[in-house]
Amino acid sequence: MASSQGGVGAVTALQSHHYPTGPHWSPGITPFQQQHHTARSLDRALEDAVCSGILNLSGRKLREYPGMSYDLTDTTQADLSKNRLTEIPPEVCLFAPLESLNLYHNCIKCIPEAIINLQMLTYLDISRNLLTVLPKYLFNLPLKVLLVSNNKLVSIPEEIGKAKDLMELDVSSNEIQALPAQVGKLQALRELNIRKNSLHMLPDELADLPLIRLDFSCNKITEIPPAYRKLRQLQHIILDNNPMQSPPAQICLKGKVHIFKYLNMQACLGGGGQTLPCGSWDKLNWI
Repeated sequence: MASSQGGVGAVTALQSHHYPTGPHWSPGITPFQQQHHTARSLDRALEDAVCSGILNLSGRKLREYPGMSYDLTDTTQADLSKNRLTEIPPEVCLFAPLESLNLYHNCIKCIPEAIINLQMLTYLDISRNLLTVLPKYLFNLPLKVLLVSNNKLVSIPEEIGKAKDLMELDVSSNEIQALPAQVGKLQALRELNIRKNSLHMLPDELADLPLIRLDFSCNKITEIPPAYRKLRQLQHIILDNNPMQSPPAQICLKGKVHIFKYLNMQACLGGGGQTLPCGSWDKLNWI
């Protein structure tokens, strides 16, 4: 929360005052006192969560879930990011009303089947962990945002096609070698980040999505499918650091309008279905 006006002025005054160099003054807090203060701070966070339904335990170096003695079953938002958890706490999987779960930057290796209890969950951030697979049952949740970047994923299961409400998917910085065609069934998807993987090609099925932002930079992709000319809502396409051949790199460098003109021309030459009339690309409102 923002500091009060007086507090800001006091800090500024302290920062501008010149103090002689030398050992910092210590208030004499013992390790026991520090530990007691930390424990009290944690208790206060848990007590607040009981009342508010918002659990914030971010950045506390936790290895285990500390809320066993508290009734947090009415929690709607839980932030357990930046800790040292090796699993999603079973207790958290019993928070039936939970809508948002942030597990960013832990040491979690798998997603338990108990997560299917969270039938209100629309936001899940489990990026920067140690996941090697995304379980099939994960896509039975009503997720709108799924962030799983910076893990060790090598594939995405076909069951992802069940996530009909998904609007944002970030699987960047993994080791994924191919996207399943079922990604094309995500009819609500607006943002797709597949940056920094090991992809060699893009599935044609993405052309049917209402994407606004597509990032496939830092892969091994050589071609944008001509079908992508149908991505009329696309505002941002990020494709740097790929060995592009079609469109050629010099066209890619010119930006989105030139890329889509090229794709439309390729479709015309190949007789590849519906195309836009000559010159109409200049009239589109590309941002």
